[in-house]
Amino acid sequence: MKNDQILSQITDFCRGADMAESTFGRRAVNDGKLVHRLREGKKITIDTLDRIQAFIATSTPGGVAPPRGLVVPLEKRDPRQNFRFFENRQRYLLFVHTCGEKRVIAQRVALELSAIHPRPPALRMFDAGVGDGTVLARVLRAMHSRFPHMPFYVAGKELSLEDVRLTLDKVPDRLFEHPSTVFVLTNMYYDEAPWLTPKSPVAAASTLWHEVPLRGGSSGEFEAQIAELGPFLEQNWRARVSPRSGMPIYERPVVLVLYREDQRFLLDSIIPRAGKTEANFDLVIASQPYRAKSSVNFRAKRIIAPLARALRGGGRLIGIHSHGDDPGLEIIQAVWPGENPFAVSRHEILRAVKYELGSAGRDLNFNAYADNRSIFRYDMEALPNEVTGSIGTSTAFAAWNAAVYVAQVEDDRLAELAESGRTLEATRDVLRKHNGLWFYDESYVISRRRD
Repeated sequence: MKNDQILSQITDFCRGADMAESTFGRRAVNDGKLVHRLREGKKITIDTLDRIQAFIATSTPGGVAPPRGLVVPLEKRDPRQNFRFFENRQRYLLFVHTCGEKRVIAQRVALELSAIHPRPPALRMFDAGVGDGTVLARVLRAMHSRFPHMPFYVAGKELSLEDVRLTLDKVPDRLFEHPSTVFVLTNMYYDEAPWLTPKSPVAAASTLWHEVPLRGGSSGEFEAQIAELGPFLEQNWRARVSPRSGMPIYERPVVLVLYREDQRFLLDSIIPRAGKTEANFDLVIASQPYRAKSSVNFRAKRIIAPLARALRGGGRLIGIHSHGDDPGLEIIQAVWPGENPFAVSRHEILRAVKYELGSAGRDLNFNAYADNRSIFRYDMEALPNEVTGSIGTSTAFAAWNAAVYVAQVEDDRLAELAESGRTLEATRDVLRKHNGLWFYDESYVISRRRD
């Protein structure tokens, strides 16, 4: 049984039993760091696996210990019920509009622009999960300020149709300010998107490549033409749930290419063509590209290592994820004592990526940096009088929403507390204690040595 399967069983049990993972390890096998070791990819013996499964079985009402050596199959679930934190649009949008994470992340990413070394014919940037396009738009403004006359090749991966629409809303102004820009959006996987080429021959043969030269010279004209893409996106930018993994995947790979028609001559060597694309990025943004509770091996193998391979000489990948150890986590632990979804640090991720790349990572630098450079803070944006004294329901609810969004708490766990007032009271207590609410993210950089 693979580590991910074992971790899935343990995680499901701990959630149902309201038990901390460290407590599970101590009670099951007398090892409080059991789950942490499994996330690091450490192997366990058959005897340890038997003890884990026996503990789960006997601790479940009506359960009995399985015969020694017999692997208990994973619970069969309806994949549509599996939790993906970005699917709750209401929670996501409330978080985005009440917290300053997007702005602060863009500022952190912009610091890397002084260290990249673009080469003709363009500065090449890849956003590994554009979301609503806010970070991308802010970084592009910083890029224009630093490289005002350099052509840009900007590619982004996004599976969500709603986020693609929000991102496209920001494209007209960027094309007006920086005309020599090629925008590329795709729904492919992390190990496909930088190259715009699906791994599967069947998927590659069905790839839909849609190139749109935008006419005119004003952002209003560009916006009107982009709005006409609505029916195309509705019909083709579709996702389904994988029956094997329960994860959302594309139904058909799509590549959307946008640029100004009056810049076509200048951009001819930059515009990607099907079957003739390259990665070789100067900057790769990997902001919150994985679940907080995903294993370190999954993060390294499926996401960060492929993105590191897409760097050109002198290129830099900046990874960013939630760090915890902040008032937001205090709120979560006031409701679920011992809960800590931020168990995997940047150091562990970089070690795993280095191991995954092997000899292919010899010309890469793995930079965890000191905490004062790596870790940064963003706040819930509230007026001072809203987080002191009598805290209103709307402020408390916004803070609670932000805390559970960052901690990626599942909907079914939240439903159990729907009738309880203790969540907002716990939130108010933390707000009063700190006179506000903030969160920490941590960053790391993988850079390729210059040729």
